[in-house]
Amino acid sequence: MWESPKSYEFGYSVKDAKTGNDYDRREMSDGNVVRGEYRVQLPDGRTQIVTYHADWRTGFHADVRYEGEARYPESSNQGYNYNAPDFTGSLTGFQSNTGYKPAYGPPGYH
Repeated sequence: MWESPKSYEFGYSVKDAKTGNDYDRREMSDGNVVRGEYRVQLPDGRTQIVTYHADWRTGFHADVRYEGEARYPESSNQGYNYNAPDFTGSLTGFQSNTGYKPAYGPPGYH
């Protein structure tokens, strides 16, 4: 049993200063075409805005744009500071005393 598509509309927002989560979404449909937009605050300080529409004939289409300017923290990394001691030994003449010789059994059958 086929039913005709239904219209709908919804939206929500999240804004949490403690975590920096800033998100907004809105969407609506007349039953044939879906239109919407969402915005998200990116870690670099910009806002990404995606406006989209979709229909049965042409599929999904999105336009992505950005507001603001990317900001990055000053780099405090001056390289690795791991000061491992220099190797002073010698590997020349190294011989293994394990005397390992592999032994193989008959092949297994299932």
